[in-house]
Amino acid sequence: MAMSDRKGLLASLRTYPPGVFFMLGNEFCERFSFYGMRAVLMLYLITEHHFSENRASLFYHSFVACAYIAPLFGSIAADNYFGRFRVILWMSAVYVIGHLLLSIGAIPQLDQSFRSIFDFGGLAVIALATGGIKPCVSAFAADQFEEKQENERNQFFSFFYFAINAGSLLAILLTPILRGRVKCFGSEYCFPLAFGK
Repeated sequence: MAMSDRKGLLASLRTYPPGVFFMLGNEFCERFSFYGMRAVLMLYLITEHHFSENRASLFYHSFVACAYIAPLFGSIAADNYFGRFRVILWMSAVYVIGHLLLSIGAIPQLDQSFRSIFDFGGLAVIALATGGIKPCVSAFAADQFEEKQENERNQFFSFFYFAINAGSLLAILLTPILRGRVKCFGSEYCFPLAFGK
């Protein structure tokens, strides 16, 4: 990249609405946590909940289906009742709660029935929260740019999709390593870290 191109990019970034950088960070973190959790979920269900491979697969795919159906409800809530900003803000907080529940449920010393409540409750909360975030973030980010900032808006979405894919890729690479190499709570594997990162 030529020096003049770098200066042009920096000058362009300075004209971005400040809030869109938070949206980039939020989207990176949300995708990192979602795909990281998905990367080890089947293994967790089989090793910790003693599901058969078929049952774990059914549960895993049911969870993913719920996470991808939930945006229908999130978009209705944002467009008709609360607005995109509130839905993103609230569902981001709910998302963190879902991962906290899942992390607590992954502590091996807890009673299995107690763990199940936390684990499956956490997964339901994560699916719901994903449905609130997913349909709103890109539209809300686009709304932050003025009409005359069409080039900046288009450029922003390159960064936006890079953040999504970088978060997903890093999660898929790092989460299994964290789960396998870190020992916690006297266990050979650290699922609480993998779910709570």
